[in-house]
Amino acid sequence: MTIKRKKTRRIMVGKVKVGGTAPVAVQSMTNTFTQDIPATVAQIKQLEKAGCEIIRVAVPDEEAARAISLIKKRISIPIIADIHFDYRLAIAAAKAGADGLRLNPGNIGSADKVKIVVGCAKDCNIPIRIGVNAGSLEKDILKKYNGACAEGMVESAIRNIEILTSHDFFNIKISLKASDVPRTIAAYRLLSSKTDFPLHVGVTEAGPLYPGIVKSSIGIGMLLAEGIGDTIRVSLTRDPVEEVRVGYEILKALQIRRHGPEIISCPTCGRCNINLFDIVERVDRALSASTLPIKIAIMGCLVNGPGEAKEADIGIAGGDGAGILFKKGKVIKKFPQEQLVDVLLKEIEQTIFTTEHTETTEK
Repeated sequence: MTIKRKKTRRIMVGKVKVGGTAPVAVQSMTNTFTQDIPATVAQIKQLEKAGCEIIRVAVPDEEAARAISLIKKRISIPIIADIHFDYRLAIAAAKAGADGLRLNPGNIGSADKVKIVVGCAKDCNIPIRIGVNAGSLEKDILKKYNGACAEGMVESAIRNIEILTSHDFFNIKISLKASDVPRTIAAYRLLSSKTDFPLHVGVTEAGPLYPGIVKSSIGIGMLLAEGIGDTIRVSLTRDPVEEVRVGYEILKALQIRRHGPEIISCPTCGRCNINLFDIVERVDRALSASTLPIKIAIMGCLVNGPGEAKEADIGIAGGDGAGILFKKGKVIKKFPQEQLVDVLLKEIEQTIFTTEHTETTEK
């Protein structure tokens, strides 16, 4: 199945294209104190290594806003300033070099203050993400709908879009997040039918690792499968590097983007007589920083392994003291079982070297 994405307006977040036909971008948010510049830079560099393409930082005060200028000099990806309530922080962050602002125009003060922020964003040529959360909707909308619902979230988004566009500002991205999947999906579907501004998709406050992965995979995955979404963020109460990894796994599962190796492995059964759990973990750790888009199979059955994983670029299978290496389902080498991981990683390393050498030669 080929997913047909809804074509949205194109904006630029730093050097990253968002919307239009641009690839769905993966972003995250730091959990350091932004004013702690060394810690924030160190975390962003880890996120860059994992493939993060846009990073957001909290800006709770002037010191955090000023820190952006020094942080930006030491990182390679665009930085978004997350602003709440104080319009002066948006201006300070923009002037410090932020590549974009995330705010809710309805909660940063009077129309005059919004106008000042919009003027600053225009002068700096940076986009504004309207971030609507179910937990912080305007009081009149909560009263109208008797609580936070998808329709109320969309009404808030449209209201805030109109605030910005009334100042002739269209460099906009929008997010509509709730902590539950059905409301999040309903809100994005409804808004997508009403606007062509690019959408940042995610389920907010998704929770710890397993619940967060499940909520995000279903919520983000269903929307992407319908062609909705230009950037994504997986929200986990975890190291943000995990958010990036899960984000790419969602994109890979939907065949939207391939970033880094894809490991397929059998769940094991009574025929498996090797420690497949340990082997898979070792290979996964060894390849965690690789960006090579390769499909790797790790199977626990010598008889069925190659056939079940014939679409894999490279694979191994083992049992009864023996191991095999196969490519596209064809066995190319046999060896002792204890060498399974070493043989696989050596073959992958050779593939990476060959790929890089070919690309260099072609350039």
